[in-house]
Amino acid sequence: MKMTNRVLPTLLISKGKLVKTVRFKDPTYVGDPINAVKIFNDKEVDEIILLDITVGKENSQPDYEQIEEICSEAFMPFAYGGGIREISQIKKLFNLGIEKVILNSALVDNPNLVKEAAEIFGSQSIVASIDVKKDLLGKYRAYTHAGKKKVKLSLEQFVLKVEELGVGEIMLTSISNEGTYKGYDLDLIKNIAPLLNVPLIACGGAAELSDFKEA
Repeated sequence: MKMTNRVLPTLLISKGKLVKTVRFKDPTYVGDPINAVKIFNDKEVDEIILLDITVGKENSQPDYEQIEEICSEAFMPFAYGGGIREISQIKKLFNLGIEKVILNSALVDNPNLVKEAAEIFGSQSIVASIDVKKDLLGKYRAYTHAGKKKVKLSLEQFVLKVEELGVGEIMLTSISNEGTYKGYDLDLIKNIAPLLNVPLIACGGAAELSDFKEA
């Protein structure tokens, strides 16, 4: 299905700081998230994605105070992911100014949460984040929990199952390309995009304008 192309910068947060990772490892401090948002305001990007890569691992709450501060500075729609386990958290995030929430581990641990969130808040506000890398046999497989837990279903089966939960978008991240500036995994995108009836957000590896055109 034909979709409008958009540019969505992804900001990674760890313990309140803006970081960069490579293949989901070795977070390196790169600056202040508020400054990054101001830069993207000037660039007039379509949307910003904020992912807290720490709260899920620590089983802690999203940093609502920082999220509210970041939202107050953003002139574009804002999506947030990280540490979301309950409907009450989603409601609080929307009240702070977040327009979309991004769910990853819940896709496997609590798919009913995903379905319920889509029913309560609308599909347009729920994004499924699916992280992908090849296994030892060279097959694409989905992973959750920061790329550490492999999903039992095939990638194709999992993507379709996730779409059935009622999400409005699917964010597909190539673990192998993430943070490498090698360009998108075009084979991965070509394999999955035709299966979907919702917009696909490609993530991982973009370095220059030609990468966006190829994707």
